Amino acid sequence: MPLKNDRLLRALQRQPVDVTPVWIMRQAGRYLPEYRATRTKAGNFLTLCKTPELACEVTLQPLTRYPLDAAILFSDILTIPDAMGLGLHFNEGEGPVLTQPLRTKAQIDQLGIPDPNIDLKYVMDAITLIRRELAETVPLIGFAGSPWTLATYMIEGGSTKHFQHTKALLFEQPQLMHNLLHKLAQALVLYLNAQVAAGAQALMLFDTWGGVLTTRDYLEFSLRYLKDILQGLTRHHQGQPIPIILFTKDGSEWLEHLAATGCDAIGLDWKIPIGQARARVGRQVALQGNMDPGILYASPDRIRQEVATILDSFGQGSGHVFNLGHGIHPQVDPEKVAVLINAVHELSAGYHQPFNKLDPQS
Repeated sequence: MPLKNDRLLRALQRQPVDVTPVWIMRQAGRYLPEYRATRTKAGNFLTLCKTPELACEVTLQPLTRYPLDAAILFSDILTIPDAMGLGLHFNEGEGPVLTQPLRTKAQIDQLGIPDPNIDLKYVMDAITLIRRELAETVPLIGFAGSPWTLATYMIEGGSTKHFQHTKALLFEQPQLMHNLLHKLAQALVLYLNAQVAAGAQALMLFDTWGGVLTTRDYLEFSLRYLKDILQGLTRHHQGQPIPIILFTKDGSEWLEHLAATGCDAIGLDWKIPIGQARARVGRQVALQGNMDPGILYASPDRIRQEVATILDSFGQGSGHVFNLGHGIHPQVDPEKVAVLINAVHELSAGYHQPFNKLDPQS
């Protein structure tokens, strides 16, 4: 059965669309009262992630409330470290904690590669359930963290501002860092391909901490492994392309390098006008982004004005997926999100030529 709304998949492949598609990073999250109620029912965040029925429920909540053009799997990037035995838990208000951080060569050498259909079966079960419940209304995006970003959490034992242990390992024992990143890349290829087999129709790799590296180190310790993953991913499934989005926060300096990886789209933060990014990468890739999440604290008129500015900056034609430049803030009024989504659909129509999506020439 064909998708009723395939704008996202078409835009990621730079094919014509009627209006610019929009989804929001962390669209299933704490800004929604219904999410908070389900999380309370679950008892804690990790139980919410690991219970397929609850993960499905919160994945679908924003689709019930808003006319979004995609669902994104509700999960967490740290499922891989958890499956590797690092003891993941979440402290309320403090973020993730890994009780067995990697600090020695022996620890890294002993890491195994998780079997996604055994160790992460709850993720695959959630994807299968979500696809069934979506009933081909909109596509489902699967995702994972990049090897570099996962490594920072695994070495530090949680969130950090200074990357003390990670940078020490990188500079003092670069080969050991490469060994860890290589294992993570192998694990991520298996994990993401399993997501596709379970029903994910597009994939996104979040390189949240790539921007803390110098250009030299970004190319060697982050981008290199993104390329390795792309080479191993299932790019077609059941006759359909599987578009891949790469997102490096604070990575505007490296757009040309990202575009050359073979990905289908680059996610942008709000640090660069999207028109400048488009001028730099041309038609090599689609672009996703890139509104400052803080705009959602402003008035409806100001939100509409910012949507108009970003659409005008990108300009005519397809290849744009509207999104925030990072995750939505928990304090945002849900009504402001409705303003954003409706403004994108309303104001973007003039940037696209009428087309018939059943026409193979369109």
